[in-house]
Amino acid sequence: MNQAIDKTLKRINQVIYGKPHQIKLAFCCLLARGHLLIEDIPGVGKTVLSHVLANSLGLNFNRIQFTSDLLPADILGSAVYEPTNGTFRFHAGPIFNQVILADEINRATPKTQSALLEAMEEQQVSIEGKTRALPKPFFVIATQNPGNQAGTFPLPESQLDRFLMCIELGYPDAKAERRILAGEDRRNMLETLEPAIDKETLQQLQQSVGQIHLSEALLDYIQSILSFSRSSPHYITGLSPRAGLALVHAARAWALIHDRDYVLPEDIQQLLPYVAAHRLHSSGTMNTSNRHEIIVPLTEIAIP
Repeated sequence: MNQAIDKTLKRINQVIYGKPHQIKLAFCCLLARGHLLIEDIPGVGKTVLSHVLANSLGLNFNRIQFTSDLLPADILGSAVYEPTNGTFRFHAGPIFNQVILADEINRATPKTQSALLEAMEEQQVSIEGKTRALPKPFFVIATQNPGNQAGTFPLPESQLDRFLMCIELGYPDAKAERRILAGEDRRNMLETLEPAIDKETLQQLQQSVGQIHLSEALLDYIQSILSFSRSSPHYITGLSPRAGLALVHAARAWALIHDRDYVLPEDIQQLLPYVAAHRLHSSGTMNTSNRHEIIVPLTEIAIP
């Protein structure tokens, strides 16, 4: 299993330069059967990372460009009347793929954003009074521009809570940027990129995540984090049980990536900013606008 993981990470790093930690986080999120939110300015490689993840795993991929005039039916599909036989036939939307890139998701209206809620939580959609299952595995990778940019709508808490992780890519370092500027066009690299593993291997890895041991002491630790977030004056609302489950799944996947069959306290601490920060809103008692600094009080809880 570890050979498959190493091969996949190496394949992705062949296209995305200088971001090994972010790549590992993204792959961890997918192994944990979560959904990923990538928040950053345009042009730093959010879309390329999403496409490389899909290609490296041998999965069907579709990109949906979110705009202010996008409608839910443009994502989910709709029933179209066919006059030749006098019946309605369902035309599936782009959501019916294994990997969905919801590009610039916060440029769409809240009504359109909400079209993803059922799909992300239950891997199905309800259209025209009928429930339709989505393909497996099913991942949503959404990109989001900073909220201070023009033409954006903030994601509601219910939508943010559906994302297991939120990461940022940031600018590449000088060495990586030079490789980007002088190297092959990454669109050409994507066209020739061969899958590192197949769908069946990926599903085996996902099943292995559930077999990683998580001790009672670490469950107590996670519960202490959840409890503190709910009672602390630093936050408007605390972390939900879904956030706790996200931390459990992510920690197990992180352990698997590092070739361990057990979770360490350090796994939880390392993943906490990416799992919890986008779910929390400061009450104003902390003088910071940095999302990761918001979780500083949570990191001060004693590790068992």
